[in-house]
Amino acid sequence: MTPLKLAIAGLGTVGAGVVLALAERRAEISERAGCAFEIVAVSARDKNKKRGCALEGVPWTDDPVSLARSDADVIVELIGGEDGAAYALARAALNAKKHLVTANKALLATHGAELAALAEENGVTLRFEAAAAGGIPIVKALRESFIGYGVHTVRGILNGTCNYILTQMEASGLDFTDVLAEAQRLGFAEADPELDVGGGDTAHKLALLSSLAFGVKPGLAHIGVQGIRHITFEDIGFAREFGYRIKLLGVARQTPLGLSQRVQPAMVKRGTPLAEVEGAFNAVVADVGAAGPFFFEGRGAGRAPTASAVIADLVDVARGTAGPAFGIPAAALKAVKAPPPDAHRSAFYLRFTVLDEPGVLAEIARRLADSHVSIESMIQRGRAPGEPVSIVMITHEAPEPHVSDALKAIAASDKVLGSPTMIPMEEG
Repeated sequence: MTPLKLAIAGLGTVGAGVVLALAERRAEISERAGCAFEIVAVSARDKNKKRGCALEGVPWTDDPVSLARSDADVIVELIGGEDGAAYALARAALNAKKHLVTANKALLATHGAELAALAEENGVTLRFEAAAAGGIPIVKALRESFIGYGVHTVRGILNGTCNYILTQMEASGLDFTDVLAEAQRLGFAEADPELDVGGGDTAHKLALLSSLAFGVKPGLAHIGVQGIRHITFEDIGFAREFGYRIKLLGVARQTPLGLSQRVQPAMVKRGTPLAEVEGAFNAVVADVGAAGPFFFEGRGAGRAPTASAVIADLVDVARGTAGPAFGIPAAALKAVKAPPPDAHRSAFYLRFTVLDEPGVLAEIARRLADSHVSIESMIQRGRAPGEPVSIVMITHEAPEPHVSDALKAIAASDKVLGSPTMIPMEEG
């Protein structure tokens, strides 16, 4: 049988992993795919870099976009970045009627609807299982497995770096800055970690999951994003006392008023699936109505998990598994209708650093009451007259803007030090 010809752009951790797996498991993968795979061209920045995989005799080009002019049947884009060479190659490949497999979440979160339409126009396939949660097969599940009852909510831990940092903060008693430095030393965090810890990476992935689950155009414009830099070990300790753990979640929820999409730290009840996800693992919960919740957990990054997802897409292409990239035709993808800000209701964890003086607690309670926010439980410890102490509360469910307005008024008090901390409570 004629082999399926591949051209690979990007030979970093994932690209080298794909080459290695295709070589080491050639017979098994070919049997699953119904044909062999042949790498006919590659491109990367440094031709002489040691990558631990055999590329002898494979044609090399310094220009990744030129791969679209090769005799490959499938272009595998593993460059990264939302624009530049990755975007140019994706467009060129699809216009040249070549299938495209990518792990590039930023590219698809920005240009996904356009590229999906281009694939359909040219009768080729666009696949991206590796772009959303590494080795977790959530893209295929959302695109193909849950159509019977429809998805109501998708919630997930989508960034392994953040989950590792929060897990280590809890285990070590250290604050964010110290744990981040250690994560960078061990290679769990980038030298510039802002895309991860600022929530941007999670937002890219949530945009793709939202599109697959709810039939909307992928995009970032309507996703509220908050990272984890402000989370302290004190917050983690108080969360433990209330029976929760803090996780950075991406949440997409269909409501009667529109699609709510959020990336933010959340209090997740201990003992629930998401709360128990440790270290650099990712996890996704899909609420599929009468069909019940489905929980997926696995490694969200790294050579083997991500390469495995890329190869799964290649096998689908080889088998002739077609269909729209986001589950429905690109022309049918809808613009996101976001609910109004006051539609988001939640219980909230609140932490205030205050001067231990008479009347402080009464003032905080009054400001919350003025905004129609009621208190469910509270912790206040120690007596240190005139010194800073923490007051921690869990509110009853309330509209988020009401809580935010109360916190602004409370922060203006000369007895309150710094900005109050506000973390929503979320199902696990």
